[in-house]
Amino acid sequence: MSAAETPDRRGRLAFLGRRQRALVLRVLRPAPYGTLLRRRAVSVEWGFDRGTPVDRHFIEGFLDANRDAIRGRVLEVKDDTYTRRYGSDVEVADVLDIDAGNALATVVADLADAPHVPDDGYDCIVLTQTLHLVYDLEDAIRTCHRILKPGGTLLATMPSASRCSRELLETDFWRVTPAAGRRLFGDVFGADAVEVGYSGNAILTSAFLLGVSVEEVPRRQLEHTDPLWPMLVTVRATKAVPTSASG
Repeated sequence: MSAAETPDRRGRLAFLGRRQRALVLRVLRPAPYGTLLRRRAVSVEWGFDRGTPVDRHFIEGFLDANRDAIRGRVLEVKDDTYTRRYGSDVEVADVLDIDAGNALATVVADLADAPHVPDDGYDCIVLTQTLHLVYDLEDAIRTCHRILKPGGTLLATMPSASRCSRELLETDFWRVTPAAGRRLFGDVFGADAVEVGYSGNAILTSAFLLGVSVEEVPRRQLEHTDPLWPMLVTVRATKAVPTSASG
C-alpha cells in the first residue's frame, strides 16, 4: 500500500467517484516528473503557452450564455475584444483603463473613484478578471451600479482560486467566493437582481493553479462543479428600473 492509499487518506477520498479518486491518487503519488512535488508549475503563463487557460474556457462560456445583455452602449476594461465577440446590437463600445497610456482607452478612470464618468450611461459593463485588482472593491461595484442605465447589466467574473499575477503583483488583492459575490453585489444591486455562478472542482482548480490548459483536462471534468473547490465566480447583476410614483 502506497502512502497515497493509507486507510486514513482513502477515507477522506471516499466521497469521490471511482474515476475521480483514481485521478486524485495519481496526482498524490510521486509521479515520474513530480506532479505536485515538482518545484515549478506546468506553466507560469496561465496555460496560454499550452492552449486555453482553464478559467478562460468558463469566462467565455459565461459571456456566450449572456449575449443578450451585451448590447447598446457597452463598457469593457483594457480593450473591447469580448464586446465585439459576444455583443449584439452594440451601438458604442467604450474601453476603460486606469492607464492613460492605453491607446484603446476611451474612458480613463479608476473604477473605485470615477466621479467624472456620467451616471446612467451604459446598457452593459463587461468586467472580466478585474475587480480582484481593485483594493476598494465595494466602491468599484457601486461605481458600476451608478454608471449603468436603469435595466442595464453588469457581467463580472472574478477568481476564487488563482495564482497571483506576476505583472500586477502589488495590486493583486482579492479572491472571491460565491458567497462573497452574492453579498458584495447583492448589497449594491439588491439580492433579487443578482445571479451568481461558479466553476471548478478539485481536479479543475488544481489543474488551473498548475497552469494546465483546458485541452489537457478530461472533458467530463468540465461538466462537474463542486462548491468546495470554486475556481471562478461569475455575476450577472441588473440595475433596477425605478417604478413611477402613482398619483
